[in-house]
Amino acid sequence: MDFSKSKVLSFSQGCEFLGYKKSYVYKLTHSGIIPFSKPNGKKIFFDREKLEAWMLGNASTSLQEKQIQAATYVSTHN
Repeated sequence: MDFSKSKVLSFSQGCEFLGYKKSYVYKLTHSGIIPFSKPNGKKIFFDREKLEAWMLGNASTSLQEKQIQAATYVSTHN
């Protein structure tokens, strides 16, 4: 399914987009771990951009990026 054109995803689409089983996504929403909307109090919807930001949260830098950061720090703090 092409999610790039949909800003709002249904619960099923969100699960497919994340690549998680529905039971796990229910657990994430119930725990408040993942951003979601529940406008009518029943159905769960996701903002695709918020899901992308959540998926990319807590990123780890690569060794190459760390080396560049270290070299930049050393060259600017001498």
